[in-house]
Amino acid sequence: MLLYLLVFAVCLLITLFTVIALMVSRTPRYRTQASDLLALFDDVLSNRASEAQWHTLIGYPIRHDPYLENLRRRCQHLMEQYGRPWQVAQGGSLLSRDGRDELLGLRDHLAAHTALTPGEYRA
Repeated sequence: MLLYLLVFAVCLLITLFTVIALMVSRTPRYRTQASDLLALFDDVLSNRASEAQWHTLIGYPIRHDPYLENLRRRCQHLMEQYGRPWQVAQGGSLLSRDGRDELLGLRDHLAAHTALTPGEYRA
């Protein structure tokens, strides 16, 4: 009976510590930054990005920055309108020529936006 109580107490302590650890710890959060989008845009423009990379960044909502969220939605629209994911497997580009031109414009605009100091930009 003593062995039973000892095993029960040890299991109870382990369970309590696990519950407390889960209550104290936060869920991990991924925050897409402008540098992540710039790197993705550069990869797409140089035909190095895969469809999975595109959807990983562009498919995830950006709640901490309205400017980046607007840019992400514009990129989703670009993929809907100009996307050619079937050509990536053959070494082609993820977007058509018109789509790459628009993405280049978005990339330049984002680069100019990030070059501004925080005091100069008014959202």
